[in-house]
Amino acid sequence: MAAGAALWLLIAGFTLWGLLAIRFQTEGIVRWAVLAAWCSASIAMLAWLAKPKWRDRARWPAIVFAISGLALLGGWLALRPSHDRIWADDVARLLRAEVEGSRVTLHNVRNFEWRSEDDYTARWETREYDLDRVASADLFLSYWMGPQIAHTLISFGFDDGRQVVFSLEIRKERDESFSAIGGFFRKFEQILVAADERDIIRTRSNVRGEDVHLYRLKMSRDDLRRLFLGYLADAEALRREPRFYNTLTSNCTTIVYDLARKIAPRLPLDYRLVLSGYFAEYVYDLGGLADGHESAELQFSGHINDRALASDLCGEDYSVAIRRGVPGIPKPNEE
Repeated sequence: MAAGAALWLLIAGFTLWGLLAIRFQTEGIVRWAVLAAWCSASIAMLAWLAKPKWRDRARWPAIVFAISGLALLGGWLALRPSHDRIWADDVARLLRAEVEGSRVTLHNVRNFEWRSEDDYTARWETREYDLDRVASADLFLSYWMGPQIAHTLISFGFDDGRQVVFSLEIRKERDESFSAIGGFFRKFEQILVAADERDIIRTRSNVRGEDVHLYRLKMSRDDLRRLFLGYLADAEALRREPRFYNTLTSNCTTIVYDLARKIAPRLPLDYRLVLSGYFAEYVYDLGGLADGHESAELQFSGHINDRALASDLCGEDYSVAIRRGVPGIPKPNEE
């Protein structure tokens, strides 16, 4: 009895997975035709399992479901990520880096001017940085889906005042929009974006109205350099071989964890790597944020939205404004 119930639940779960896979990987009349065929095969199979007498008379429901399931799995396994699609403007170019000693040249740094989500001036730039002058790293969490889920970004600061932000993002095609569920079903490729803060952070705080929090990371210069180079290595690997974005296993937070483990291999796994809205608390518990402050204080002081919006009104430098009063970040006259 228990084995039968377990098998029924397994088939039901596989049916649901198939429905979602078809939903996100097919379009138009093909989608409806495949959904109808899969639903028919699944319903017949579940009904067959529920009626023991039917199993003695005919086995065609099991045969049809097995063939349908194998076809669906075969199509799923045949999916391949690609760099050759018609991409949305903000993810149209891949980051490329050249490293010569401490000198780094980044090609395709994004520096869009966003007036709204659909009104912008596109700018892609080539920028040079000296790794001997990297001075800080800041963790940004941008909340767009409640307190449990946030987009994770890392901004590197240099002692000449410049900042560059790295962010792993879905690579949307021109007619696509983000879907967290679609991210489980190979709907999107991924891209590692390097961008100016006024582009990639300001568009979240000032244009989209997301709640954005900033935390100064406690890291040595050697570790900052290693983390920066880790991002460049990932960008190069992704440029050579496209990969699918995965909402659970390959996303904006897991890349930070994976790179950090190269510096500190014993970093523990934690549920807050999945519930990324709590990622700052995970870093805090590991001693990676400013000393002498409670987690709630760091969260409150790091909320940048009011300062970000005010910077537009008074013309203050965005990167300077959003860091005012954030624990661990010295005031300009203290540097």
